[in-house]
Amino acid sequence: MTQANPLLYCVCPARPEAHCFEVVLEIPDPQRSTLQLSMPAWIPGSYMIRDFARNLLSIAAEQGGQPVALEKLDKQTWRLSGLSADAAPVQVRYEVYAWELTVRSAHLDQHHGYFNGTSLFLCVEGAEQRSCALELMPPPGMDEGHWQVATSLARDGAPAWGFGRYRADDYADLIDHPVEMGVFDRIAFKVEGVPHWMTISGRHRADLRRLTLDLPRICAEHAALFGELPIDRYLFLTQLVGDGYGGLEHRFSSSLLANRDDLPAPSWSTEMSSSSRLQAGGEGMQAVAQPAMQAPEQPSEGYRRFLGLCSHEYFHLWNVKRIRPRAFAEQGLEREVHTRLLWAFEGMTSYYDDLALVRSGVIDFKAYLTLLAELISRVQRNPGRLRQTVAESSFDAWTRFYKQDENAPNAIVSYYAKGALTALALDLSIRERTEGRKSLDDVMRALWSEFGRPGIGVGERDVERVAAEVSGLDLSGFFEQTLDSTEDLDLAPLLSTVGVGMRLRPSRSAKDNGGCVERFESIPARPDIGIRLQPDAAEARIGVVLDDRPAQRAGLSAGDLIIAVDGLRASAANVDALIARAAGAGPIRVHAFRRDELFETQVLPEPAPADTCELRLDDEASDAVRDRRLAWLASSLDQAGPGPNRPDRVRVG
Repeated sequence: MTQANPLLYCVCPARPEAHCFEVVLEIPDPQRSTLQLSMPAWIPGSYMIRDFARNLLSIAAEQGGQPVALEKLDKQTWRLSGLSADAAPVQVRYEVYAWELTVRSAHLDQHHGYFNGTSLFLCVEGAEQRSCALELMPPPGMDEGHWQVATSLARDGAPAWGFGRYRADDYADLIDHPVEMGVFDRIAFKVEGVPHWMTISGRHRADLRRLTLDLPRICAEHAALFGELPIDRYLFLTQLVGDGYGGLEHRFSSSLLANRDDLPAPSWSTEMSSSSRLQAGGEGMQAVAQPAMQAPEQPSEGYRRFLGLCSHEYFHLWNVKRIRPRAFAEQGLEREVHTRLLWAFEGMTSYYDDLALVRSGVIDFKAYLTLLAELISRVQRNPGRLRQTVAESSFDAWTRFYKQDENAPNAIVSYYAKGALTALALDLSIRERTEGRKSLDDVMRALWSEFGRPGIGVGERDVERVAAEVSGLDLSGFFEQTLDSTEDLDLAPLLSTVGVGMRLRPSRSAKDNGGCVERFESIPARPDIGIRLQPDAAEARIGVVLDDRPAQRAGLSAGDLIIAVDGLRASAANVDALIARAAGAGPIRVHAFRRDELFETQVLPEPAPADTCELRLDDEASDAVRDRRLAWLASSLDQAGPGPNRPDRVRVG
């Protein structure tokens, strides 16, 4: 096919009340009598076959006003035949159902529209490298100025934040820019002169001023770590809901789904110096140079979670979108692509997302230790960590991590969570063994230099090789233990090298996730039978039965409804208390329903395991240990030498 004219995709939210987008694909010069079209089966960054073609409601094609034969070859592929190669453009018209409000799909109603290209755009096979144009239209009958458009796609005639024409370099570029249309708020700021925006869809009463001060500091921290910001624009697309959480990375943007209550409350206020101000303008609320801004109060737990999500997806700008597995670069979106490297691309990102919050000064060290303790507790509480290695977790993400059932805690380990702890262990090991001369930061910069900047795919063992080369250490034993065995990570000695004490203790309750404490106190183990209830239910219905624990040995199973413990009526609110009250005098009677059948069993509680992490700051650490801790937590901006990311070049709050 010639490259003279781009493929044209026209998208109209034609029937918002029915949640249907209409898409017209125009192929200007087919040049062949037969063409093949396909819809992606998955979206990059979310490793599960989603079969987006299932939402395609109707499809038809024509050329020069005449119908074209269209044959479906498999679940996601169609063939056009009988084309006149040198005649008029071919138009393929189809309708897509969009009623899934997630960051990985498409959603449309009378209030807004959102889509990822993988949900809407057919790929013309053989024309993947051809440039594309996208024409976005408002809903029929709607005033064009009523809804706005937010996307990181390059404009090609469309007004800023408006409907009209956009362009993409090729099909991969086209599907890597999600689109939001509707009524939304937005904030704007710059890092290194690069414009950044966040759009916020959904009802809220958030303090956007606070967000405009905190978010740029996090972005600047990541940019300084890598030494360059390889973009000319960036957009955070945020959808607020009553209860939700998730994110998906793209090269020039990210999609975020968040609880509306997680954004900062509007009661926050602070005094600004004369050199610090917010400026409202045509691009929304604009953060300008604010180096003298007084540090605000510590973020709430919810706001901290939201900032961590923003931090995670922004770090992906480098790690996974540009430093990416070779397997992803070489294969397509029609089937699973397996790699053992997700521990690095998601796990390392998960390590740096919270670390950037403390390095940038958005949270303090104690808040960071609380986040770290909770992460350690999450890993320790799942027996699956003793069955599956983190490399296996990465490889099997498609069928196990993304398709979790009631036995998942017993069968798998998260490459996000254990991958983050592996990154922590690697960082602290390198810092200690090189006496502070090298760190994981240096490894990330080397990966960027060797793979990210030139656009070369990362091989399955390249992260391990680069870490060894950068540090000058033999890390083969470290990686053999952390990646390819199910041994627990020995984190306590490593944390002690930066003056942090660690212990594992029994949990006080099901909601006790550990945290940062002033001192370690003796906590007696509570009676426990090894179950987790289904969340947000008034009934005591079992969600998970943990391996080799009393409930499993007594024959209780996921889905069972506990109605009585020791003859007393049970509920989600009191079942733990009933078990604790009845424990100590031998087995306790439990009555439960399995389906509609009542049964009784005897359960012998045992002490709750020591699986809850507490961390504490060692105030008596030596000067050398304190120095190592300061270096670990120091902002990359403070360490930046001459170059584009020197602190005086980053204009943030």
